[in-house]
Amino acid sequence: METLSAQKALLVNCSESLILDHGCCTVLEGNAMDLKDILLVNLSGLLLKNLDQIGSCKALKICILANNFLTKIDPLIECVSLVKLDLKGNQITHLPSASFWSNLKDLQLLNLHDNTIADRSNISALSGCPRLTALTLYDTPLSLKRNYRHCVVNSLWSLKALDHHVISDQEIVENWCLHPKFKTMASPFSVNLYPPLNVDSYQNELKMVHELIVKINHIQANYCPILIIQKWIRGHLT
Repeated sequence: METLSAQKALLVNCSESLILDHGCCTVLEGNAMDLKDILLVNLSGLLLKNLDQIGSCKALKICILANNFLTKIDPLIECVSLVKLDLKGNQITHLPSASFWSNLKDLQLLNLHDNTIADRSNISALSGCPRLTALTLYDTPLSLKRNYRHCVVNSLWSLKALDHHVISDQEIVENWCLHPKFKTMASPFSVNLYPPLNVDSYQNELKMVHELIVKINHIQANYCPILIIQKWIRGHLT
């Protein structure tokens, strides 16, 4: 108990000064002078216990909060411009409701792996995120449950990639027998949704997200029979 108390005493609040020290506006301008101007913030591994001031970052697009001690992320509802949110390696058990996620209309990449999420109701909550394209939930109790991948894939309609693989047509259309190269989690569907964390600039992070989405779309276009057939039909009609 003494050790636990000592650890808790080391945890820090997400203060304005901390965000300003680890946030930036653009590559050229460097560190931001005001929370409302911040486009990227990297607060990974800083022993954070809350996100008290993060809601003031109205323009925030890239938010990296990996490897902290966060249990709640409610203040992020104010960060309506988020494109990428990295929450890997925290102590999150329950996600906010669908109304929270519906507020994040531009969020495309969400990292939630290595948390303590176990309840399938969390998947229903994520359905409120209209543009969520890539999601990581591996190394969570939820990912160990039976039919985990099937449940997630068929609950989040906008999702194109989960954990280590792009979603195949076979995962959506049940009992569909396909050629081995089109099957669920076949090697052509492999994708790395969490490359080594090396945050050097806002522009490079945004470029990385864009390139990842392009790669996911490319895999689907070449290995999802439904999309291939649709492309052929459109080509024939035109």
